[in-house]
Amino acid sequence: MIDRDGFRPNVGMIVLGPASRVLWAKRIGQDAWQFPQGGIQRGETALDAMYRELDEELGLAPADVEYLGVTQGWLRYRLPHELVRRRQRPLCIGQKQKWFILRLVGEESRVCFTHHPRPEFDAWRWVDYWYPVDEIVAFKREVYRRALRQLAPLLDGMDASGGL
Repeated sequence: MIDRDGFRPNVGMIVLGPASRVLWAKRIGQDAWQFPQGGIQRGETALDAMYRELDEELGLAPADVEYLGVTQGWLRYRLPHELVRRRQRPLCIGQKQKWFILRLVGEESRVCFTHHPRPEFDAWRWVDYWYPVDEIVAFKREVYRRALRQLAPLLDGMDASGGL
């Protein structure tokens, strides 16, 4: 599902753990780390998509997390020219995302990448809240910065100016 401007609707998940550290996941078979994210399917709300993706990508159920909030509006990024699939119709030039922040309340051992037949990740770790801004691929960097900045006030004592 791609909108008329060429952006694919998507949800991203920032899962908080101990000391407001965030779950940072490694793409399967690659040295590429990111927050879990996934597409919104036709007829699905962003919230429904987030819980579906939470299950598919991390093996977590709604009872394993506490919902803290979501970003306002859509945060967009454009794909680099070389990643745009020019023969695909409709043409997708990037993603528009709603970012959710969740606190893991279940056991860490509940995180499971083999819960879905086609896992996207093969490792994870806890990192400092602002760490992903400097580590994500360049074309996603501003969306990560904006999402983390918008959601930081939902955390006790978190400085929303970090990651600048």
